[in-house]
Amino acid sequence: MSLPPFLYGTAWKEERTKPLTLLALRAGFRGIDTANQRRHYFEVGVGEALAEARQAGLVARADVFLQTKFTYLPGQDHRLPYDPKADPATQVAQSLASSLEHLGTDYVDSFLLHGPASSYGWTAPDAAAWAAMARERDAGRAHMIGVSNVSLRHLEQLATAGGPLPAFVQNRCFARLAWDREVRRFCTAHQIVYQGFSLLTANLEILRHSFVGGIAQRLGATTPQVVFAFARAVGMLPLTGTSDPEHMQQDLASLQLALTAKEVSTIESLQALPQQ
Repeated sequence: MSLPPFLYGTAWKEERTKPLTLLALRAGFRGIDTANQRRHYFEVGVGEALAEARQAGLVARADVFLQTKFTYLPGQDHRLPYDPKADPATQVAQSLASSLEHLGTDYVDSFLLHGPASSYGWTAPDAAAWAAMARERDAGRAHMIGVSNVSLRHLEQLATAGGPLPAFVQNRCFARLAWDREVRRFCTAHQIVYQGFSLLTANLEILRHSFVGGIAQRLGATTPQVVFAFARAVGMLPLTGTSDPEHMQQDLASLQLALTAKEVSTIESLQALPQQ
């Protein structure tokens, strides 16, 4: 399937995961992001929402871009989706098998490594997990694979290791760090889709900035809509995790907004500008 223009993130929703995922699907979202990490996600709730949406005739499986993640042991709590004593490759296979059961499907569109084992570089466990993820892709259980919470160093070392490059990079995106510009440049150079999350919550100062407010006034839009329009303009696939029905509609409506080239370049450099 073609990539959706927006992803709906399901982290930190607990018992509200099913109703909010259904609400997002009804609003028009066709990309759903989750993870087999019970500490922060309730993947079963996503699966229940998808099943109900299919039964209601709202969507078919092929209509929904479904993305989940493999999370290492330090990122988990006691509710593990794999054998904690197994090697990384076995854990990857067990995690995805569990995800497919949770989600009621025989494949996911995207399977991400939910952060490398070390913040300092791409390690042997990462290489083993990545190779196992590639095997899941080759077997058809994941159509594409990617990585999240990575630095430019991780990506350069992954590329040097000679394995497959990711289809996606998903990172928290801070304006004060130039919206992750160096990683985005790597992605552009290697035809990798950059997924940006926490675009609003990590950048509250941008939402309050007079320049962004001026664009919102010009367009008759909200400042979050301007940020999402900016993200799309610089090539990001944005995520939103809103639980507000009105905000869901507004986020999707931001796809119709067009910023000028000067507005885009100015927002990209706002971390270097004083508040006005």
